[in-house]
Amino acid sequence: MNIMGIVLAAGQGKRMKSKLYKVLHKVGGKPMVGHVIDALEQVETQRTIVVVGHGAESVKAYLGDRVEYAMQDQQLGTGHAVLQAESLLGNEEGLTVVLYGDTPLITSESLQEMIRIHCEKDAAATVMTAIMDDPFGLGRIIRNEHGRVSRIVEQKDCNAEEREIKEINSGMYCFSNRKLFDALNKVTNNNSQQEYYLTDVLGILVSQNEIVEAYCTPDAMDTFGVNDRVALSEAERIMRARINRNHMLNGVTLIDPANTYIDADVQIGSDTVVLPGTILKGRTVIGEECLIGPQTEITDSTIADGVQIKQSVLLDAEVGSQSSIGPFAYLRPGAKLGENVKIGDFVEIKNATLADDVKVSHLSYIGDAKIGKNVNFGCGAITVNYDGFNKQLTEVEEDAFIGSNVNLIAPIKIGKGAYVVAGSTITHNVDDNDVAIARERQVNKPGYAEKLRNKFSEKKRRP
Repeated sequence: MNIMGIVLAAGQGKRMKSKLYKVLHKVGGKPMVGHVIDALEQVETQRTIVVVGHGAESVKAYLGDRVEYAMQDQQLGTGHAVLQAESLLGNEEGLTVVLYGDTPLITSESLQEMIRIHCEKDAAATVMTAIMDDPFGLGRIIRNEHGRVSRIVEQKDCNAEEREIKEINSGMYCFSNRKLFDALNKVTNNNSQQEYYLTDVLGILVSQNEIVEAYCTPDAMDTFGVNDRVALSEAERIMRARINRNHMLNGVTLIDPANTYIDADVQIGSDTVVLPGTILKGRTVIGEECLIGPQTEITDSTIADGVQIKQSVLLDAEVGSQSSIGPFAYLRPGAKLGENVKIGDFVEIKNATLADDVKVSHLSYIGDAKIGKNVNFGCGAITVNYDGFNKQLTEVEEDAFIGSNVNLIAPIKIGKGAYVVAGSTITHNVDDNDVAIARERQVNKPGYAEKLRNKFSEKKRRP
C-alpha cells in the first residue's frame, strides 16, 4: 500500500511568544514535529511532505532529508496549506495522512487504526475524532443514519442540540490521494476569514456521494494540539506519563514516576531501578540491572549492565558494566569507562579512556588521558592537560599507582606498574615499575612553633 503523509507546520505560533519556530518546541526532549514524523514513519509512509512557512530553514535543519518540503508563503488556511503539496503528490495513487506538526502526542497505533478503517470501508476520507468532556471551541462531528460523517460544524455555528455533541474533529485525516487534491481544487475562500479550509473537502466529498468515515480514538490526548506555553506544559506532562508507564510495563522500576524525567528516545533495560530526581535525556541507553539516582542527570550516554550511578551528571559518556559512579561525579564528553571502574565523589572525567578496574575515588580531574587496566588514582590527583595553548595527552599504563595530590604535567607517560609518590608534580615520563617522587625534602625545626606563636601574638597586641 502506498501511504503518504502531509504535515502542516507553517503556522507562526504567535501565542507561543517565542523566537523559536513553533513546531520545534520540545516535548519529551524532542521537537514536536519530530514526534509526528516518528509516528508517520512507524506506519511506513513512502513519502512525507512537511509544509513550512517563514523561518522554514530551522525546520529543515532539524528534519533534514527524512522528509520533503513544500512552502506556504501566505497563511491562507489549512486547505491552502495542503494544496502546496500538490506539485509533489498530486499524481500519486494511494492514501495520504494529513497531520499537524504541533500534535506531539499522536501515536502510530491511532494512525494505523485510522488507515485500517479507511481501507476497510473503502472511504474517500476518514476523520480522526475524539470524545471530549468539554468540547467547547471545537468542531462537532455530525454523523448520518449509517454512522458516517455527514458534516463538521464549528462551535460558532452549532445549534443547541449540536453543542451537546461530545465527538470532535481532531483535524487529522486519511484521504484517498487523488480525491483529496481533486476536492481541494474546488474549495473556495467564501467565508469571513477568506481562507481555504481543509474541512470543506469533506463537504465536497459528501456532496459527491463519496464515503466519509470517522475513527474515534480511545485516547483523546492523541489529538492534543499545542498553541501556547500552557498547552506545551500539559503535553509535556502527558508525554512524560506515557514514557514512564511504558518503561515500567517493560520491567523498569521507577520509585517515584512523578519525579522522574525520561526523554522519548531513552532506552532502559529490564530490572533497572531509577530513583527520584533522575533526568534521562537525549538518546541515552541504559542496560539491565542498573541503579540510577537519586538526583542524577544523564544525557546522550551509554550505560552497560549492572552500573550504579548516584547524584552525578553524565554527558556523552560511556560506562562499562558493573562500574560505580558518584556521588557528585561529572563525566563529560569523551569519557569512556571500561568494566568495574570506580569513579567516586567530586571526580571529573573528560575526553579520557579508562580501562577495566580503574579507581578514581575522590576529588580528581582526569582529562585528555588514556588510562590502562587496574590503575589507582589517589585523592586529589590531576592530569594537567592544558599548557595555555593546546590540550596534551596523559598516558598511564596498567597496574600503575598515582598517589594523592599528584600533578601529571602533560604530555606525559607513566609506565606499567610504576608508582608515583603522593604530593609529586611529575614533568618527565616514568618507566615501567619505577618509583617517581618530585617534592621538596621535609625540614623540621625543633621548638620553633613556640617562637612563631610568641612572634605573632606580639604583632597582634600592637596598636
